[in-house]
Amino acid sequence: MKSKILVSIACASVLVATAAEARGQQSENSFKQNKSQEGKKMNKKIRNGLAVASAAVVMGGCGSGNGSNGNNNAGNNGNTTVEEAINAPASTLSQELTNTLSYMGNEERLAYDVYNKLYADWGTKQFTNIASKSEIKHIQAVQQLVQKYQLTDANFTNTDLPANGYVNTPVEQMQAGKYDIAKIQNLYDDLTAQGSVSEVEALKVGCTVEVVDVEDLDAYIKIAEDSNAQDVVDIFNFLRKGSYNHYWAFDKGLKNKGVTEGCCTWKGEDGSLNLCHPEYPQNEKGNGGKGRK
Repeated sequence: MKSKILVSIACASVLVATAAEARGQQSENSFKQNKSQEGKKMNKKIRNGLAVASAAVVMGGCGSGNGSNGNNNAGNNGNTTVEEAINAPASTLSQELTNTLSYMGNEERLAYDVYNKLYADWGTKQFTNIASKSEIKHIQAVQQLVQKYQLTDANFTNTDLPANGYVNTPVEQMQAGKYDIAKIQNLYDDLTAQGSVSEVEALKVGCTVEVVDVEDLDAYIKIAEDSNAQDVVDIFNFLRKGSYNHYWAFDKGLKNKGVTEGCCTWKGEDGSLNLCHPEYPQNEKGNGGKGRK
């Protein structure tokens, strides 16, 4: 305990001296970075560790660990913003990892397209909130990764339908419901048909999309971690955090419609996809809110 206190005092002393020498600029910059949208959702312990995070940047390790700021990607617990991840040093992408960018680009577009379609069908607020305030950002985040590595459709070996060529296309100009991976195309067709049956079925589709998203991202984050591709890990963590929030937004929507167990109504006992995931993290309000991120 004494050694930890001495280290903390030493780190704080060096930070104060450095901050004075730099006229407070590094502390100010560190504070601003942690006021990003993703930073707002960090737990209080991490937010209270801003000073330690600044020391880590200045002293090269004195404050490393859970207090890491956006410029130190490793162990940041999802605190890195999309901009910071894109501007971080490039990683070496294997073909397997390259293909995850293509797949998630298609899958995030599927979510955006499905939710826009179901909002047109039912006018349910969750769909338009999530599509317009979150899914569009998810598509853009993956697109920026593709652009960072100067990838083209020819770099992806997992596309089995005619290429869409959307590397530089604004989201609003992408054709809804058209994908270049057959599995995603078939899923879109099935989900939009299911969601057209009733509003409850539409909200169930929302649960389904987010569970599929989380399961794919769990696998792809592991691939990125094994490749030491921290920028890809950070972007995929950003997507997954959004999916957690969206899941709880749809769960709340179902409960508001009288479906008392929400997404957990469908536990996969009949061999279908298990939509019951109480282990998914919830935001500060204890629910999915409006699914913004």
